[in-house]
Amino acid sequence: MTTSSQQAVSKDTSTCYLNGEYLPLKDAKVSVLDRGFIFADGIYEVIPAFAGKPFRLKHHLERLHDNLNAIKIGNPYTEQQWFGILNDVISKNNYVNTDCSLYIQVTRGVAKRDHVFPENSEPTVFAMLNPLPPVNPAVLEKGLTVITLEDIRWNYCNIKSISLLGNIILKQEAAENNADEAVLIRNGIITEGSSSNVFIVKNGIIKTPIKNQQLLPGITRDLIVEIAQQQNLPYEETTITEEDLLSADEVWLTSSLKEVSPVCMVNGKAVANGQPGAHWRNMYKLFQQYKSSLKQSN
Repeated sequence: MTTSSQQAVSKDTSTCYLNGEYLPLKDAKVSVLDRGFIFADGIYEVIPAFAGKPFRLKHHLERLHDNLNAIKIGNPYTEQQWFGILNDVISKNNYVNTDCSLYIQVTRGVAKRDHVFPENSEPTVFAMLNPLPPVNPAVLEKGLTVITLEDIRWNYCNIKSISLLGNIILKQEAAENNADEAVLIRNGIITEGSSSNVFIVKNGIIKTPIKNQQLLPGITRDLIVEIAQQQNLPYEETTITEEDLLSADEVWLTSSLKEVSPVCMVNGKAVANGQPGAHWRNMYKLFQQYKSSLKQSN
């Protein structure tokens, strides 16, 4: 059954935050001279919230702060102010007991079109909420299908820039090939998915690419590594080649919205026996336990 709050969000009458105001999403507008519109000059974050509680909010806000520093935009709010804004967006949309996804975007603001940074522009700050449907168990049991593609993006993929055209082109190519995601390769080395991080399992060892400028330091990716550490599961942050991916016993994708999902087909060939593996099932269970503890926390 669809709740009244979910109906509101789907009809774009949800409440968003824009530059100090809470207003209906359908009424939110920014100038065509905003540098986010002209240059894609900004940073974004996507944060799941389970039963109204943002998932690893401190980690997301730390990444937002680091990314704003990387492109020389001053963080407009303190951590506590961000906490207040996002919790207000949740409560004003009646999602305190419901799962949702929060989207934050900060741009350099409105200024005359010039490649050089303006001296006194005020950042544009936007936050909205979308319903977060539960993961479909049938989809997990089937597993995801991916293809490998050359990583055509720029050299600062660790920055969560709103300039996502490279990612979009790659995601679209995957969709046109009936794949759920593109796993990206640069000089023979796996970087990440077009909108996800990549894990493989080989001989019982969980492996994921080392964090560097070629991939986004995913919040869910880091949690999976933490869980592996806490549970004494063999894991490595290491270089993964295309050959490693194609010969893996298991392949997983992680993101805030995918959580941790199994991949059962790569480039039209089954991963191992074409079924979600035992290591993924164990990690998925541990991840769900973490989510349950978050929902039960005060």
